[in-house]
Parts: sequence; C-alpha cells; structure tokens
Amino acid sequence: MCDDRLIRRFAGVFVLATLALGWWVHPAWFLFTAFVGANLLQSSFSRFCPLERILGAFGVLGCSRHPATGERQA
Repeated sequence: MCDDRLIRRFAGVFVLATLALGWWVHPAWFLFTAFVGANLLQSSFSRFCPLERILGAFGVLGCSRHPATGERQA
C-alpha cells in the first residue's frame, strides 16, 4: 500500500511536467495531462490506481503488495 500523499505528489509532478512540455515543446503533451486526470477521476470511484500497483510491484518508497493476492499489506 502506498501513502496517498505519495500518489498525489506523483500526479502533481506529472500534471505540472506535462503542462510545461505541452506549452514549450508540443501541444500533444496535453493528452498525457488528460490521461493523468482521467486516472485520478476513475480511481476515486473504483479505488484502482495503476500507479499504486506499479510502485507496489517494485517496492518503491515503502509501497508494498502481497505477492500472491495483490492485496494491500498493513
């Protein structure tokens, strides 16, 4: 399980970075910003967060998942 603050930080960094890339590099980067927003919206309903699964699989910054079931560990 990841701390919600960690997920929010990742989302914030992705949004700000892709906004900057969209402004200074190419407007197609705004599509990635929309993707991050859509993921945040769907995770608020479904409680499924792809980033949390990815971080849990790699054990990043204390995020963990039960290896067999994928369930959150306390």
